[in-house]
Amino acid sequence: MRNAAGPEVRCRRCEDHRPNGPRLGAAGDRAGNPSKRRRRIMTTTAYQALGRNDEDAVLLPFARSHLEGALKLSREMSWPYRLEDWDVALQLGKGFVLERGGTVIGTAAWWPYGETHASAGMIIVAKTAQGRGYGARLMDALLTSARPRSIALNSTAEGQALYQRRGFVPVGVIHQHQGIPGERHKTSRSDLVRSMTVTDFEAIMRLDRDATGLERRRMLEKLLHSGDGYVLQRDGMARGYAICRLFGRGHVIGPVVAETATDARALIEAALARLGKAFVRIDTSATSQIGEWLERIGLEQVGDATTMILGTPAPSSGPARVFAIPNQSFG
Repeated sequence: MRNAAGPEVRCRRCEDHRPNGPRLGAAGDRAGNPSKRRRRIMTTTAYQALGRNDEDAVLLPFARSHLEGALKLSREMSWPYRLEDWDVALQLGKGFVLERGGTVIGTAAWWPYGETHASAGMIIVAKTAQGRGYGARLMDALLTSARPRSIALNSTAEGQALYQRRGFVPVGVIHQHQGIPGERHKTSRSDLVRSMTVTDFEAIMRLDRDATGLERRRMLEKLLHSGDGYVLQRDGMARGYAICRLFGRGHVIGPVVAETATDARALIEAALARLGKAFVRIDTSATSQIGEWLERIGLEQVGDATTMILGTPAPSSGPARVFAIPNQSFG
């Protein structure tokens, strides 16, 4: 199962045919037909064995000792996470793993943004363990831990049913763009963009809070510590920002927060100019108005995800808005 997870398929055969003890039907079914009795005993024994196997999957708090196992799971799903990406996610958030026989077979994580909102992601169940309710078990543990916060996540089409059963509703679509830009961006075309400095941080925090409605100080501090920041300044004030950092197969540019699509493009161009001919990923809303431009410069759309929320969306006040997210888990 993924979230940005694959589908968590519940086994209807197990649900519909699980034995509930001897039925009180015709007397011959209980004692007069040894063959049926033997079949019933064998079936009951098989289900009891399955139950014991499922019980062997232990739910644990996500710890650093689970990182290698989590990395193997993401590789199985062809997610391009590095061990460092999992490590950053764990440092910023909380979560759970399912472990069976010392092997991590499932993960789920969430990231608090103040006391009212959070994002969830990295929800994975090993392919060989799917169909046994493990995804539901992980998700229910996550919700118990994170609620009563409103929770946002990005889901593939296959994963939506799991979340909808728990009250999540679709609110948007994220397009994943990536590739090596076809043209070399030697400099930004805007003279308004410059590299971010330490003294910019509080202004960036205000911009981010106005654009998202979220308190994301810890996340922004961590991303800037490991990446490069850019500020678009107009009339002596910061009007937009972008962060570029190592992630997955190359670099990711995000968040990108700006007042207009033109400003967002200027910030992205500044980051591309620093990178040169490198693999880049940008996750942007389907309504961001920069998708066609990303395609033209060589960052093809390779996938999408449905943004879903349980609770109330964070109240953004603008005028700046989000043009690219840090990744599909952090939201």
